[in-house]
Amino acid sequence: MDNSSFKILLVDDEEDILEFLSYNLEREGFRVSTALNGIEAIEKAKAELPHLILMDVMMPEMDGITAVEQIRKIKELDNTLIVFLTARAEDYSQIAGFEAGADDYVTKPIKPKVLVKRVAALLRRSKIVENPRQSIEINNMIIDPTRHVVLKGGEKIFLPKKEFGILYLLASTPNKVFNRDDIFREIWGDDVIVGDRTIDVHIRKIREKIGISNIQTVKGVGYKFEA
Repeated sequence: MDNSSFKILLVDDEEDILEFLSYNLEREGFRVSTALNGIEAIEKAKAELPHLILMDVMMPEMDGITAVEQIRKIKELDNTLIVFLTARAEDYSQIAGFEAGADDYVTKPIKPKVLVKRVAALLRRSKIVENPRQSIEINNMIIDPTRHVVLKGGEKIFLPKKEFGILYLLASTPNKVFNRDDIFREIWGDDVIVGDRTIDVHIRKIREKIGISNIQTVKGVGYKFEA
């Protein structure tokens, strides 16, 4: 994978952290820009359309959770991956991050090599999700991977990458039960570790946005798309 084709926006209120992370990511070929708070991050994200944003949570002016909620309302940034990078590892904080629209959650401190590997894995998986197979039509809903949109009753519904990827995966084989490991491997990849609650949050958000009951929970196993 040619890392030079990817733009990354780093957001943190500590300049030494920005400098340190920028150095390590640029050394691997990524194009990096920085912002010191959520307000600046939103402006730079709109102007630069990065492929991935590494966002701190606790910042002055505007915190990371609020910034991500605003970024997820910008259509041009629908396909931008967002990863929270923070010292806060509490379960409720992770859930709040995914609720806001984050794709992953990394806790500090993290070794530069591990962070770079994780970023590369997320971007690699995103390319697979970006170019999946043909459209899926079930009942009155069309899942269109070429436009990265769900059409339901004439309405266009845009989902972040991970949510779209999960929906497409489940709907691609109706009535097949996917366990959590299957979903993690297909959407996040083998070399990316995310919290146990991650899939639950993403599934709930898909249900809320699409307004369907097709995605069924198979207790103790995983999920399936019931056609």
